[in-house]
Amino acid sequence: MANTTQVLAAFRDMIANKNLSRDELHDLIRDGIMAALARRFGPTVEAEVQIDEAAGDIQITVLKEVAAEVEDPARQISLEEARWDDPEFEVGDILEIPVQFEEFGRNAVMAAKQRIIQRVREGERNRIRDEYAGKIGELLSGEVQQVERGKISVMLNKTRDADAIIPWKEQNPRERFRQGEPIRAVLKRVEETSKGPRLILSRADPLFVAALFKLEVPEIYQGIVEIKGIAREVGGRTKLAVSSRDESIDPVGACVGLKGARVQAVVSELGGERIDIVPWHPDPEIYARRALAPAKVAKVISDSSRRVITAIVDEDQLSLAIGRNGQNVRLASQLIGWQIDLYGSREWLERGADEALFGVSEPEYEIADFPIGELELPAATLAALEAAGYKTFLDIIDLDRVDLLRIPGIGPDEADAVLKVIEDLTVEDAASEEVAEAEGPSDEELAEAREVAAEILGISLPKAEAGDEEERSA
Repeated sequence: MANTTQVLAAFRDMIANKNLSRDELHDLIRDGIMAALARRFGPTVEAEVQIDEAAGDIQITVLKEVAAEVEDPARQISLEEARWDDPEFEVGDILEIPVQFEEFGRNAVMAAKQRIIQRVREGERNRIRDEYAGKIGELLSGEVQQVERGKISVMLNKTRDADAIIPWKEQNPRERFRQGEPIRAVLKRVEETSKGPRLILSRADPLFVAALFKLEVPEIYQGIVEIKGIAREVGGRTKLAVSSRDESIDPVGACVGLKGARVQAVVSELGGERIDIVPWHPDPEIYARRALAPAKVAKVISDSSRRVITAIVDEDQLSLAIGRNGQNVRLASQLIGWQIDLYGSREWLERGADEALFGVSEPEYEIADFPIGELELPAATLAALEAAGYKTFLDIIDLDRVDLLRIPGIGPDEADAVLKVIEDLTVEDAASEEVAEAEGPSDEELAEAREVAAEILGISLPKAEAGDEEERSA
């Protein structure tokens, strides 16, 4: 009895240490005892295990079926042996054999222990998997357990048995941690390994910055301020776009905090990494202008079909807009999800001002569609075209002579007539081309165009061009 009391006391300690419920504890004890019975009687043994924690007692009863011929000694007993205990036993009856806990040998005890340890580990793995599968992107804190080959092993404060690591590529290269130091990181994913789930943490992912702001800014935690986009180059710079669901709350001011306290807390955690907080806007042109901060943008032109933003800045703002090694414009492009083509005012005037004002690019001609019945063609030819499925002028505009001859009811003469009509309606008049060429912009008009473009952009012309203009006016 003393042994069973000690065993139950040990299991009660396990409840506290492993966060097990009482039902889970009883299942563990039964499973362990069944493993011990299997080692003693055989793998197919059948038994009943009753646990009385109040009395500190464990009752074990092995069940064996009475058989005329024993095929499985683990769960069967011969009629002769059964009648040693009770002469009234018959074939098919169940013999109950009580087993004292103290009767287990060393091998049986080790089998029970191994089974219980295995079940506990499986339970912990399932609990960790279930607990953290839905916490991707959340901030976790812990202690640096070991730093080996660039990988940081972390012992989490909440779940100390969880296997959590920060791989080298998920670390900030400007940071160094030692064993025993506190550390915070964001949960990036949960990987399955042969030893169970492994938590992959990150201090380099943009999710880490978002999690820090969620911790420092109550408005983000409450859902009033929303992080719309984030672009980051680890150790260098981060751009954060925010918007507010409440018009009375400034999203940028909420993230910055009083005297910059909130954003400084995040910057300190990131090791001095610069953070640009910009207000999000649904218009890509306005969004791009804000994303290029701290540079001031003079003009923004968008091409939604190609998702390209053309941004023009003054010459003194060009280096600021580009940033060190192109970092600022690169992060702005990642933030808005559009390609940003950045030009200085002088380069833009040289490349695009004339074309923008005068439309020197190739003209685009549009032909209005109309029913083929309006064409000056014989009724039989029109009927043959309509019978072949050609209803409008644009349906036949690209047909060749060979295509027309394949249509039933159309011969060589009819095909030539159709092609003549198409040619008359689509070929540009040579005289109109000559007129268009004669009406091209003169040098004076180009100079004036540059001045207009410069005025629109709010910039000054280069001195060389200004001097040329003075000479022309003289």
